Amino acid sequence: MADAPLPAETRAHAPVDPRLLEILVCPVTRQPLEYDKVRNELVSRAAGLAYPIRDGIPIMLPDEARPLDQP
Repeated sequence: MADAPLPAETRAHAPVDPRLLEILVCPVTRQPLEYDKVRNELVSRAAGLAYPIRDGIPIMLPDEARPLDQP
């Protein structure tokens, strides 16, 4: 029997593997990223961007990133 899918709220904040967080860098600046647990994003202060994490997978595309000066 297949597992039931997780509710959207749970999937949105699925944990990211800590080992993955250690090796990821900003694709724009190649600088380290900070994990914002509250917003579930990876933040690049150097680029001024926040990359979303969806279903536990960081979306490391600059076009998908949120500028830090926008809420």
